[in-house]
Amino acid sequence: MNTSLSSWLVIIVALLAASLPFFTERVFGVLRLNSKKTVWLRLLELIVLYFVVGSLGFLLESNAGNRFDQRWEFFAITACLFIVFAFPGFVYRYLRKNSD
Repeated sequence: MNTSLSSWLVIIVALLAASLPFFTERVFGVLRLNSKKTVWLRLLELIVLYFVVGSLGFLLESNAGNRFDQRWEFFAITACLFIVFAFPGFVYRYLRKNSD
């Protein structure tokens, strides 16, 4: 897989994964709960999915050959970007008006 394709793959997976906690009442889209998900559970899901997507990016980068060392600035920027990617799901869950 070339570098451009793997970069786009990580971006698309990040967009989908960041919004997943807000689009469904299931934990990680799989596990059903007896009650509604709380905001704290959604944030915990968001953090776990950030590390899953980061692991995918790390795997694709090391497969390409050159793995670069990352410092705290990289992780701060990617965490902020992941939160921005979650915005459509947040709007869908909390800010959208119901047409009841």
